[in-house]
Order: sequence, then structure tokens, then C-alpha cells
Amino acid sequence: MKNKRLFFLSAVFILAFSLSGFSKELEVQTSASSVKPSGLSLDDILKRLESRYSAPGFSARFFQTSTLKAMDITETASGTMVVKRPGMMRWIYEKPDKQEIVTDGKQLWIHRPADNQVTVGSAPSFFGDGKGASFLSNIQSVRKTFHVTLEKRNASQEYVLKLVPMDKSYDLSSVLLVVSNDTFDIVEVVTYNSYEDETRIELSNIQMEQNLDDAQFKFTIPQGAEVVKMEG
Repeated sequence: MKNKRLFFLSAVFILAFSLSGFSKELEVQTSASSVKPSGLSLDDILKRLESRYSAPGFSARFFQTSTLKAMDITETASGTMVVKRPGMMRWIYEKPDKQEIVTDGKQLWIHRPADNQVTVGSAPSFFGDGKGASFLSNIQSVRKTFHVTLEKRNASQEYVLKLVPMDKSYDLSSVLLVVSNDTFDIVEVVTYNSYEDETRIELSNIQMEQNLDDAQFKFTIPQGAEVVKMEG
């Protein structure tokens, strides 16, 4: 059961939480619905978001809820993350089982200590084609990869942006970004695929970082660990 849970969480992350492959320009909506009561337009919000994430990187705690609708399975997980632009990420899962997902933008490692196993693959193969959220390590990519509209504010009066990929795929049909109306931090990312599966990532304790060592985004395979090569 533990192996199934780890596979599920890792698969959901790969399919629904990793974006790169940026090619086209954003089609910004300028209709009346894109202007909030506060007077901030969609373009205003995107500019403030880009300014907030202009730091070299950031760290945060995360709480993840992943649902596979057809199988009626919902799993939760939590831990910490560190992101450095462009393309570098380290996700440390603390619960329900320990594992790490690390990428330097080229290589990808998934380490499951309980199984003494490391899965290795190419980051572009799994973090490309608009399948998730490497825009967190390069927020300007939002303007190049998605059609963006401004949704109604949520109950907390936070901004909600809907992102629809310009290049459609079964793996990603839309993304919702929930943005703080005070700090302009991204506090929640919700991704959907064409099968209506959902991955919801809530971010807290967000800290913008200036001095992140690239070594954090490399992974040394433990001696004696089983190495599994990803296809793709």
C-alpha cells in the first residue's frame, strides 16, 4: 500500500505539477471581467506577481491534495520546497512517507528512502509540454504559455487567475492560481487534466531567497540504492 501511495503522489506531481517548454505569447484578456473592484486589471496583477517573484528563488511549506476522479482516490501529503529560477526545484515530502523530488532543470531524481530506491529521468521530458508548475521558477513563463483570465475573488478576497494552456494536452486542461491580494504571493495552485483529476497545492511560510546554492538542486544517489531509469 505504501508503494502505491508513493507512486501515486510522484505520478501526480510529474503529471500535474511541472511546467516548461515555453513558446507562445500570452493572450491577455482586457474585457470588463478582467478588472477587479479594487481597480487592478489582469495586467496589473500579472506585473505585481512578476515583480514579487523576481527574486532568485523562494522557499515554502506545502500541503498537497491529489484526487484521481475515475478511481475515487484522494491522497494528501506535506513538506517543504525550495525553488530557484530557472527550472530548479527540490520538494521534500515529510508525510505520509518521506521522499524527495529534485531537479536541476535538466536531470530529475525521485528518492524513496524506505525503498532505498532512486528514480532518474530527464527533467524536460517530465516537466515540459505544459504539465504543471515550473512557472514557479520562472513566473514570466505564464505570459508565454497560457491564456489567462481573471476569475471572481474567493471568500478570502484573494485574486484567482485561470490559466488555460495554449498547447492543449490530456495531461493539463487548466490551472487556477490563487494570489494574495496583500503580498502577491501565490498561495495555492490547482491543476486539472482532461480526466478531471485534481491536484491542489497550498503554500505557506513563503520566503523569498537571495542566496540559493545550485548544489541544493543536485542529488547524490546513496550507495547501494536501486536506480530505476524513467522512460521518455
